[in-house]
Amino acid sequence: MSEENRVRDEICRVGASLFDRGLTAGSSGNISVRLEDGGWLMTPTNVSMGALDPARLSRFDATGQLVSGDAPTKEAFLHFSMYAERADASAVVHLHSTHATAVSILRDVDPEDVLPALTAYYVMRVGRLPLVPYFAPGDPELAHAVKALASRHHAVLLANHGPVVAGSSLANAQYATEELEETARLFLMLQNHALRTLTPDQVADLRRRFNLS
Repeated sequence: MSEENRVRDEICRVGASLFDRGLTAGSSGNISVRLEDGGWLMTPTNVSMGALDPARLSRFDATGQLVSGDAPTKEAFLHFSMYAERADASAVVHLHSTHATAVSILRDVDPEDVLPALTAYYVMRVGRLPLVPYFAPGDPELAHAVKALASRHHAVLLANHGPVVAGSSLANAQYATEELEETARLFLMLQNHALRTLTPDQVADLRRRFNLS
């Protein structure tokens, strides 16, 4: 099996896993992976992540031009905004997952760092999570807003929309997205409770131990 075909199968497998576990509904959410030749594979528009066909994924060349497959997701610009600023990014996952989206709608979160450091694994996989201001779907200003944060953050939360997460591999992007969603769920469960979050010193220690930026 060629490397590209392996990636095609992996995208479909991850998409089905996310869909089957209720992390994306309907035709929402999208996945992309950077290929060895500098091009990309991306999930198509208006297709459930639970029903992806490896042969019909959108294939882009290294200039970002669609060269084969179905029409790409309308949110392709979110992925390209991340890749443009992160040479270390090999994959991007964008979901409209329930709990992360719910947190993105809350009025009084810190836009510089939306979720508190509830667990070590959140710090290790996500780190700081800035809130991108609301823009209508497809608005080119949304791409600019994501790009402005992407060089400093591999995960961002779009206001009233959902998370966009880049990773050094598709597995790492998937795991970070799932950790973000689980932390958002915990955060909502703990509303109106006094929290014992990790201290700044504990967070700094994790960053040192695991060489986190």
